[in-house]
Amino acid sequence: MTAVQFGVLGPLAVTTDAGEPVVVPGTKVRALLADLLTNRNQVVSADRLIDDLWGEDSPANPAGALQVRVSQLRKALNDAEPGARDLVESRPPGYLLRADAVDADRFAELAHRTDVDRLSEALALWRGEAYADVADAEFVRAEATRLAEQRLAVHERLAEARLARGEHDLVAADLADLVTRHPLHEGLRAVQLRALYAAGRQSEALDSYTDLRARLAEELGLDPGPELVALHRRILEQDAGLSAPPRAEVARTSLPAPLDELVGRTEALAEVGALLPRQRLVTLIGPGGVGKTRLAVETARAQSVPDGVQLVELAPLPAGDTLVAERVLAALGTYETAGTSLSPTDRVVAALRHRQLLLVLDNCEHVVEPVAALVARLLRDVPGLRVLATSREPLGLTGELLWEVPPLSVPDDGDLDAVRRSAAAQLFAARAAAQQRGFRLDGQTAAAIAQLCRRLDGLPLALELAATRVRALGVRGVVDRLDDRFRLLTTQQRDVPPRQRTLTAVIGWSWDLLDETDRAVLARLAVFRDGCSPEAAEHVCGTDLDTLARLVDRSLVVLDDSGTDPRYRLLESVAAFCLDRLTDADEVRVRHAAYYTDLAERADPGLRGADQQRWLALLDAEMANLRSALDHGGGLRLAVALSWYWHLRGRLTEARRALAVAGDPEQEARAAPWRVGFALSLGEAVAPDDVRAAVAVDPDGHAAWFAANAVIEHGDLALASELLPTATVDTWTEAAVLTSLAHIAHAGGDQATLERTATRSAALFADLGDRWGRLRATEWVGGLADMRGEHERAAALHREGLRWAEELALWPQVCAELSWLAWLAVQTRDYTQGRELAERAYGLAVEQGSPGALVFAEMSLGLAARRDGKLDLAVTHLSHLVELGRGESQPALYLPMVLVELGYAVEQGGDPDAALALHIEAFEAAEAMATMRDAVGPLEGMAAAVRSPEVAARLLGAAAAARLATQSPAAPAERDDVERVTERLRAELGPERFDALLAEGAKLSPGRARAQL
Repeated sequence: MTAVQFGVLGPLAVTTDAGEPVVVPGTKVRALLADLLTNRNQVVSADRLIDDLWGEDSPANPAGALQVRVSQLRKALNDAEPGARDLVESRPPGYLLRADAVDADRFAELAHRTDVDRLSEALALWRGEAYADVADAEFVRAEATRLAEQRLAVHERLAEARLARGEHDLVAADLADLVTRHPLHEGLRAVQLRALYAAGRQSEALDSYTDLRARLAEELGLDPGPELVALHRRILEQDAGLSAPPRAEVARTSLPAPLDELVGRTEALAEVGALLPRQRLVTLIGPGGVGKTRLAVETARAQSVPDGVQLVELAPLPAGDTLVAERVLAALGTYETAGTSLSPTDRVVAALRHRQLLLVLDNCEHVVEPVAALVARLLRDVPGLRVLATSREPLGLTGELLWEVPPLSVPDDGDLDAVRRSAAAQLFAARAAAQQRGFRLDGQTAAAIAQLCRRLDGLPLALELAATRVRALGVRGVVDRLDDRFRLLTTQQRDVPPRQRTLTAVIGWSWDLLDETDRAVLARLAVFRDGCSPEAAEHVCGTDLDTLARLVDRSLVVLDDSGTDPRYRLLESVAAFCLDRLTDADEVRVRHAAYYTDLAERADPGLRGADQQRWLALLDAEMANLRSALDHGGGLRLAVALSWYWHLRGRLTEARRALAVAGDPEQEARAAPWRVGFALSLGEAVAPDDVRAAVAVDPDGHAAWFAANAVIEHGDLALASELLPTATVDTWTEAAVLTSLAHIAHAGGDQATLERTATRSAALFADLGDRWGRLRATEWVGGLADMRGEHERAAALHREGLRWAEELALWPQVCAELSWLAWLAVQTRDYTQGRELAERAYGLAVEQGSPGALVFAEMSLGLAARRDGKLDLAVTHLSHLVELGRGESQPALYLPMVLVELGYAVEQGGDPDAALALHIEAFEAAEAMATMRDAVGPLEGMAAAVRSPEVAARLLGAAAAARLATQSPAAPAERDDVERVTERLRAELGPERFDALLAEGAKLSPGRARAQL
């Protein structure tokens, strides 16, 4: 990646790898950079960026204004470091800044260290307040506040570390200014009081406490927290322990020394570490192998607690054992004395009553009831105690704060930079390198590591077990054997507890704690793919919400409520474990297929109305389950129900494959027009009689329209017109047919029909609330505006269409709108913008596998290249399109236009004879399609290529007359070609002779003008 450093810990700063400053010009461009930096390595939507930069004062063309600022930012970066423009990526629905070298990220890495040098290094990164020059902007406020709070926390930690070295006077002096600027920050005050007291300045320490108490009462109506109250009391009592050397604290801590580096948990350490001083009971919950114990230990290690940290490992206790208090006493080194009548719990309370201790209770899930009883008693009777617990289910106590430990982040794809940023990949690579010297995360291993991390759900223990196999199998070999993961993922490391030596044991530990009913439900949940809704779980698994809630509490089922509707999901390893224990698999799969077939059939009409967006989102969420249902009983009935959804999402190949299965006669008949329509959409040739036969099954329905509409892209306008439904069954089909008629009218240059059909279709779809339909109809309203030379209006319509399409994730329509905007940019001479838009459209069309979208996007690429003087690139694109267009059974609709552009490129390249042949071919193709409008461009192209200036002048005259007759004024870019030829002919013929020949040509029909050759 290009080396550019970003600084936000102060005024925005950008520097090259060599340390040279990069000038980012303009207030709005700097604001854009700040916005992208606060969301670095994430896509920020264009709408949000526009709102952040301009608010209610947005410019007339906000999308265009944003693109200008993006271009300026890219240019500034690229001027400093060639290639750095690529750091700002265009990704639907907006932009993403790839920023790996940001001072705030380096600060976060250093902020959790405990040594003075590293903490000092962290603070030295600051050059003022975070985002100082854009601090008033609402979009940076939360990030700036968070960084400011982290900065104070580091000041506090540094002061603690220096106090431990005996630098009492220096710490007191350094904190004076900080406390003045942050007078209500209790953490800083506490360190200041201790420093002042240790330096022999007891009266100043008491004065500082009095000042804090007064300010809290006056400004917040609060008293100081219990820690400060206790510290104040110890100062009054002249407690010598306040000046005790730090070595005593180390002696009271029972945490094991770390054997390797904790990877990927920097943010988690910070967040949990910040909770512990404020919460008396924090429980880390999560599935087995997610790393709860390690996170708890490392978090506790970073805490500054007067009486230290005590770790109590509960895993060795048998399930249901009640001897938890005895285990705590043993860990504390407190044993029963003869003659005592106190219970074990009372003795724990007595041992801890006057201590300020952090108690870490590890692996509570199998003894959760006695642990909960003990912790409830301790929190009530030991005011100085804080508890950090790890468990696969909550303790269920008042005041308990649950912190779910997430799996490590996994890469979305095999891109090397993305994999290197993934915490899961970092952990796997580190552990694999420890097993095999020379192992590297590089371009050769990145894709396999990414796949492995996703298949193992980012579970640290699973990744570490997998890493032990790399030496024998290689990373690709490990991935290839993941279907047999329970035999694969084992270890022979002797210092690992038995419950963590195999993946089976990790999951089995939780499985064994369930009753038979919960086990049956958990096993049935394994038939779902990528989660399920509560309704689906109840229907397929025969369960209720209470059972699901228990499984969520025990960290065996993950509840994802980030979307509109909650979903239940199993980690892949848990699902694989449960499938092996599913005793009624056939029955459950039948219920699963039936449920999702019914869902798809209910969704189909919903996709054609006001609830379209909701149904699209629902089917998106359930796509993995729908695919599974297709394989296990849904068959052709389900495939037909999903056909319109697949079209909206651009999943043409998937639809074609699913519809290829056999079904009963009724389903075969329903599938026939869909099969034909998808085949045509994928560019396949289908005989006209086969299309007629498929449509005849239901000549007035949705599927018949779909098949007939697909014929249009193959240029057979007559067949399409013949097959389009006439007696439509509903308003939706009527509106859809009108969009097809608008498309045909656009191809034929029939502006009156185009206007009538497109506007009527848009009105009908608007009444139905179908946004896809409004998009399609508005596309042709925009096409009419383009045809009439109203390019600004056309661009505005297509920009609105692009926004709608991106909001709905209708990627085929996004491709179309981008290509239209690229076309319009080229026509109005904005070739750079045209190329950028066409490249976006082309990349998306490749992802979608849509031949029609590819043609439109590549056509814009070829036009932009030719008119920008890049003739070799233009010839490459245009020649490819000509070859495709000639290969159609009917002349492709785009063929005349592409032949004309290729002819111009060849003529400008110095071969007028070859160019003339291409223009003649274009004219003949237009004649064959009976589209007079498409004959105008070839006439103008012939004038540029023909050797006789007299003939050329007459051709220009005939073309001008044809433009008037078809009401198709030349676009600015097209005028450039005509003016170039006109200037040459005027010079060769003289003005009077040229004008006379031009007038002669205006009297000729296009056909007679062509005959001049």
